[in-house]
Amino acid sequence: MTATRASRVALVFSTHPLHPDATAALQARAEFRVASAPSADAIMAEGLEADVLVVRAPIPPAYFAAALRLRAAVRHGAGLDMIPMGAATAAGVLVANVPGANAVTVAEHAIFAAIALLRRFREVDAALRGQGWEHGRAFADHGRELGGRVLGIVGMGHIGTAMARIAAQGFGMQVAATTRRPASLPPGIMALALDDLVARADVLVLCCPLTEATRGLISASRIAAMKPGAILINVARGPVVDEGALVAGLQSGHLAGAALDVFATQPLPRDHALFALPNVILTPHMAGITQDSMARIGAVVVAEVLRVLSGQWPVNLCNPEVAAAFQARFPGAAGMA
Repeated sequence: MTATRASRVALVFSTHPLHPDATAALQARAEFRVASAPSADAIMAEGLEADVLVVRAPIPPAYFAAALRLRAAVRHGAGLDMIPMGAATAAGVLVANVPGANAVTVAEHAIFAAIALLRRFREVDAALRGQGWEHGRAFADHGRELGGRVLGIVGMGHIGTAMARIAAQGFGMQVAATTRRPASLPPGIMALALDDLVARADVLVLCCPLTEATRGLISASRIAAMKPGAILINVARGPVVDEGALVAGLQSGHLAGAALDVFATQPLPRDHALFALPNVILTPHMAGITQDSMARIGAVVVAEVLRVLSGQWPVNLCNPEVAAAFQARFPGAAGMA
């Protein structure tokens, strides 16, 4: 491309398709392309001309130094583990995200999964379909209700807060949480240290970010310390849980069930032991994805992309320390608003 930045149409490159409304809004203001596959090879081969990158897949660190026109990476969602922040900041690339837009979506998924596990939905449905009416009804006496039980939340960000509201106000659950900011908890939510939370929760929901501090947080010893018959729901990231220890806890009957939307290896290998367990609900990292949430996230992504292309800082700038490197990379941007 020989045209100058001032005369060429800006390129917005996305690792995945976006909501149709977001796509149309971006196409009205820029050239919009989607990677042929959400892979490192495709991103490196097809996305180096981008002015803005929309992120829904892991980005190789080398991309940021190689994409010489890149001004910003906008995460389609909240979690930043797909973006190597050090590489982006060192290259002078702004990073923005969309916090909270799918919080209710994820919280609803977790509540749905908890009810399905407590009422043994998978087993009832399979028995009814495969063996008949009475075999399905045989599970009824073993079902449990959500109301009145203790919900333990690990991570009280937007998702945890939405979970607490739905659980307490909608189901009359007792809600406890572990958080780095206990003073910020809503009224009525108990603040507990993690080990106390693990020991008290009937339903333990993980909705914390993946960091070095949270990697392996739910270890074999913490799974062993959970109440007999408790259930675990992971809508955070797979590596937060020791997967092998979780499988063992489920196989032994110590845990009544688990609902997992995220895994240590994604896609989840077809021969994984989790597939053989009837007391596990598995979903392919989709807890935060609905038509509604995609529209909300897409709208914020578009707004952030257009801010960057018009010479403004993103509202949800995640690496403010990048300012000097960004202005060195793009000297004409020194006066960004």
